[in-house]
Amino acid sequence: MVDIRRLKTASADFWQELEDVRAFDDADDLAVNNTVRDILKDVRERGDAALIEYTQRFDHLSVASAQELELSASRLQQALESIPEQEKLALEQAAQRLRDYHVKQKSDSWDYTEADGTLLGQKVTPLDRVGLYVPGGKAAYPSSVLMNSIPAKVAGVDELIMVVPTPNGILNELVLAAAVIGGVDRVFTVGGAQAVAALAYGTETVPAVDKVVGPGNIYVATAKRMVFGTVGIDMIAGPSEILVLADSSMPADWMAMDMFSQSEHDEDAQAILISTDAGYIEQVEQSINKLLPEMERREIIEASLIGRAAMIEAETIDDAMAVINYIAPEHLQLSVEDPKSLLPKVRHAGAIFMGQSTAEVLGDYCAGPNHVLPTSRTARFSSPLGVYDFQKRSSLIMCSPEGASKLGKIASTLARGEGLTAHARSAEYRIKE
Repeated sequence: MVDIRRLKTASADFWQELEDVRAFDDADDLAVNNTVRDILKDVRERGDAALIEYTQRFDHLSVASAQELELSASRLQQALESIPEQEKLALEQAAQRLRDYHVKQKSDSWDYTEADGTLLGQKVTPLDRVGLYVPGGKAAYPSSVLMNSIPAKVAGVDELIMVVPTPNGILNELVLAAAVIGGVDRVFTVGGAQAVAALAYGTETVPAVDKVVGPGNIYVATAKRMVFGTVGIDMIAGPSEILVLADSSMPADWMAMDMFSQSEHDEDAQAILISTDAGYIEQVEQSINKLLPEMERREIIEASLIGRAAMIEAETIDDAMAVINYIAPEHLQLSVEDPKSLLPKVRHAGAIFMGQSTAEVLGDYCAGPNHVLPTSRTARFSSPLGVYDFQKRSSLIMCSPEGASKLGKIASTLARGEGLTAHARSAEYRIKE
């Protein structure tokens, strides 16, 4: 019998109880920080030599030169041709849906001309080169390859460099096939903090990139945090989260399995159910205990449910919405009869799945929107990965003589008010008497 924490919004200490449920120990590990800092410094200073040594130490992969760490285009194509046709078709279908969705996010340059002839606008330019980190070993996610590569290519990124660890030289053919379908240009079999360092600083073999995206373990996440500023990064992701608002029209077994779908990621993943129907919560709890023994990853799911899950009885739907907006979940399922009526009340969520037919897992693989989402309440101020993450914007200003004179008077006044005389005089040169 799995004992999942139960909360009621009507309870006097509800918000403190909710904070206790939400709390996650993500304190910096000094040993990890020191290790990563040393690796970054070493790769920055010694380049390929350091990369070869760390690859041998951590992945037990020995090579004579860093060039051997790069997979050829023919090897990638071989992977695509070797996977079962059904898997290839699924990857291609998912990729097309991702392209169709993300192309609508693409921004274009724009400008306008004022009455005096002054032109103002914005130039939108794709990043030149992006690095994509892909986990290796047991954690092999071809879906993440597509989710990170396709918006980059839609944005117009010239070159996409993928790094993926291959412990003991074992390659995941599905991941390599996804790289081909996603438009990845080069693939290197390196991982860990050393791969992030190579992407950020460049080595004799691995080219330096402008931005590093993609998930990884604590060493990868720490390395991304440390190289930020030298390169851009997508985000520092925490454990996976799902929050489901459900009513009795949602089958209890479906609800239980939707909670399992996130809990099976790892023990720190969090699944929360909120409902105004106490009887329904009881039904879901019964379904959880009925279905859990069937799960291949039962131990992980059980640890996640006991350690971090919660079932919340909300007194009113407005109470439920207040909880949702406070948690700002990575994944929000509105598994109710009329989800659209609640949408205006949702302020903070990474992705919103509406209606009983819409399982969160469809978004993980093939619905179209990106599955790289803000976690740990960061949906309060950040967004899913998208085309906009691979584009940058430059302001355009071209003053006519008349416009320069008009603006010069304003700028001069403000500059002298700030005590910046050279600023003022630079503007004043353009003022017409």
